[in-house]
Amino acid sequence: MSPDQLSAGEQAEIQHEQQFVDRAYANLDSSRARYRVAQREVEAQGAWGTPQARTERDAMAAHYGDQAARLESIEDRLVFGRIDPEEGGTIYIGRAGLRDEDGSRLLVDWRAPAAQPFYQATAVEPHGVIRRRHISTHLRRVRALEDEVLNTEAAHRSGLQFQGEGALISALSQARDGRMGDIVSTIQAEQDAVIRAEDRGLLVVQGGPGTGKTAVALHRAAFLLYTHRERLERSGVLIVGPSPVFLRYIEQVLPSLGETGVVSVTMGDLLPGYSTNLADSIDVAEAKGSLAWLPTLAQAVKDLQRIPAADHTFAVGGRRAVLTRELVRAARTRARRTGKPHNEAREGFALELVNELAQQLAGPDPDPETLSWWREEVRALPAARREINLCWMPTRAADLLRRLYARPDLLARVNRGLSPEQLRLVQRPADAPLTVSDIPLLDELEELLGFSSLLGPAPATKSRADEDEVRRAQEAIDSQQLGGGLVSAEVLAEQTRGQRDWQPLAERARSDRTWTFGHVVVDEAQDLSPMAWHALMRRCPSQSFTVVGDLDQHRGHSHPQSWVEVLGPAGRALQDERSLTISYRTPKALTELSQDVLAEVGAPVRFPLTSARDIPNSLADTVTGDLPAAVREVMAQELELLDREFGPGGGRVGVLVSDERATSWRADMEGVTSFNQRVSLLSVVAAKGLEFDTTIVVEPAEILADGPGDLFVAMTRSTRRLHSVRTGDLPAVWLERLAEQ
Repeated sequence: MSPDQLSAGEQAEIQHEQQFVDRAYANLDSSRARYRVAQREVEAQGAWGTPQARTERDAMAAHYGDQAARLESIEDRLVFGRIDPEEGGTIYIGRAGLRDEDGSRLLVDWRAPAAQPFYQATAVEPHGVIRRRHISTHLRRVRALEDEVLNTEAAHRSGLQFQGEGALISALSQARDGRMGDIVSTIQAEQDAVIRAEDRGLLVVQGGPGTGKTAVALHRAAFLLYTHRERLERSGVLIVGPSPVFLRYIEQVLPSLGETGVVSVTMGDLLPGYSTNLADSIDVAEAKGSLAWLPTLAQAVKDLQRIPAADHTFAVGGRRAVLTRELVRAARTRARRTGKPHNEAREGFALELVNELAQQLAGPDPDPETLSWWREEVRALPAARREINLCWMPTRAADLLRRLYARPDLLARVNRGLSPEQLRLVQRPADAPLTVSDIPLLDELEELLGFSSLLGPAPATKSRADEDEVRRAQEAIDSQQLGGGLVSAEVLAEQTRGQRDWQPLAERARSDRTWTFGHVVVDEAQDLSPMAWHALMRRCPSQSFTVVGDLDQHRGHSHPQSWVEVLGPAGRALQDERSLTISYRTPKALTELSQDVLAEVGAPVRFPLTSARDIPNSLADTVTGDLPAAVREVMAQELELLDREFGPGGGRVGVLVSDERATSWRADMEGVTSFNQRVSLLSVVAAKGLEFDTTIVVEPAEILADGPGDLFVAMTRSTRRLHSVRTGDLPAVWLERLAEQ
C-alpha cells in the first residue's frame, strides 16, 4: 500500500515507528564505527613489548574486530517488532541488542529472555502483553505495521492505535525470490518453543512440508550461539543439508541474524579432501548405509597386516639376514597393541623389523654407529622395503574402498555381516566415481587408517603446539576481562602465531577431519543412513544435535515407524521430540490433497498437517500426448499468471520430475541449481527443502514409482499453485479434487 493510500492515523503511527527505527540505525552505525576505530588504534600500537603484552593487544584488537563484524552482518530489518506490556512502557525487538550512550536498553535481541513474550504471547495466555506489533521495513524505511491485540480489556483502557491484518499472512503472500528469509518477525508459538528448547542432547523436530522446520532449526542454532556463545564460538556449529542448492537457499539466514560462526555442508562434502553430489540408487544407498560396514571395514584394514607365507632371506654386503614369520607376527602384535591407526602404527612396525634385520647383519654386540649404518643399509635395500610393505602396506582410504567394491572375493573375505544381496549391490569398477553414500565409509576408513607420510602431506589437524597457543591466548583474554565468548581464544591464537595465514574458525573446522563441533543441525534427516549418523556422531561428542525432518517424506518404499528407527546409532542420544503441525507454506487444498493421495496409495501420513491458509484455484492439470511441448506451454502459462500477480519477473516456478526422467531430460539431480533463473528443472530429490510459488509436477505416476515420499515432496513444494502435466493416470482422489475445482 502506497503512503497516499494510508489514513492520517496510519501515517502517524508509521512516522512514530520510523523515528525509533532511525534512532536504532544511528546507534548501529555509531557502534560499528566505534569498534573499527578502536580496533585500528590498538593495531597501530605495533608489535612491541613482551610476548604477553603483544598477546593482550591482539586480544583487544580481536574483540573489537569481532564485535564490528557481528554488527556489520546486520543491516536490513534491524527492528521488526514491539510489545506493549500491561505495566506500561514499550519493548522493541530486533536482530541485535543495542544500548544508548547512557547504557539504557534501546533494542532487545530476539533471542534474549525479554523478547520471549513477543513470540509466546497469545490471547489465551497474553504473558502480560497488551499488543504485539510487527514492523515491516525495507532499506531502513518503515513500510507497514501489523498489530495483534492480546488483551482486549487492557487495550481499550490503553488508548493504543491498532494497525494491519496480521504479519504472518502478509509474509506468506510474498513472492519467492530463491532465498530463504529468516522468520524472526513471524515466529509462531509452537516454533518458538522448539527454538528455545534446552540444549541437553539430541532434539528431533518432526515437521511436515511447510511447517517451517528448517527455519526453526537455523533460528535455534542462532539462539544457542547467543545463549552458549563461549562454548560454541570455540567449537563451532555444523549444519548438514541435503544438497548444495539447499545450502545456498539458507545461506543468508544466520548471517542476517548476526551469527556467522557456522560450517554448512552436505554429506557429500562432510569429509575434507572429498566432494561429490552423485547419488546412488535407493537400494545401493541402503546397502552402503548398513552398520555392518563397521566390522567389515575394520577387518579389511586388519587384512592389510599380513604374515608372509614363508621366511625371506636378504644378502647385504656379503652378510645374510632372515625376515622370519615369527618376527613379523611379534612386530604386528606390538604395533596393534599401540591402538594407533593402521598407517601410523606401521611406522613402529617397520622400524622394529628394520632394527631386527640390522641387528642380524651387524652381529653380536655392535656399537651404536655400526648398528645405525646397517639400519640405513636395510632401508636402502629394495627387497627388504618390498617385503616389509607387503606385510603392512600403507593405504589410502579411497584406494581401499575401490578395491573392496571392484573385488567381490576380497569383500567376501573380510565381510562381517553384509548380506549376499548387499554384497552384490555394491559391486562396481575400480574407476567408478565416488558417491555421497561412499563418504561415511571413507570417513570410517580415514579413522581406521590414519596418516602416512609415504602417501602425501599431512592433513590439517589441531597440533599440541596449537593447543598450547590457545591456552596462552585464553590467559590473555581472561587478563583483559574479555570473557563471555566475545573473543575466541582459537581465533586469537591464529592471529598471534605468525606461522601461517589467519583463517576463521569455521574455515579451519571445515578442513580438519578431526574437528569436533559444539552443536550439529541436520536437515532432511529422515534420509540419512546409519553409517551417515555414525560419521556425524563422531563430529559431536557432546551429542548436542538439532535434527529436523519428516518421516512421511522418507525416500523409497520402506516406512520407518519412529525416529529411533531412523536415527540408528544416534538414537541413544535422543532426549526430546517435538512436532510442528501447521503448514505455513502450502495452501489448504494442496495440503489436504497430498495427504489423501498418500492414504490412497497405502502410505498414510503419520503426522497430519493443518494449513494456515487457502488459495483459490491452486490446482490445475494438463493431459497430453507430447510431454515436452506441454511442459513448455504450461510453464509459459504459469509465468504469465505470476507476472500478473507479482509484476514482471516476480515469483519462481519449479518443474519437478522423477529420477529416471531427470536423467533423460538432464534435470538437476545433484542440487546445484542457480537461483538466478526463474524456472528450475529438478528431480524431486534435488527439490527437497525448497519452495516455489508454482510447481509443475511432471508424470506424478513416475514419481510415485520412486516411492510415496517422493510424490508427497513434489506435491508440497508450492506456496500457491500445483499444475500436473501427464500422459498417464492420477490417483482417484486427485481426479476428484480437480473435478470439484
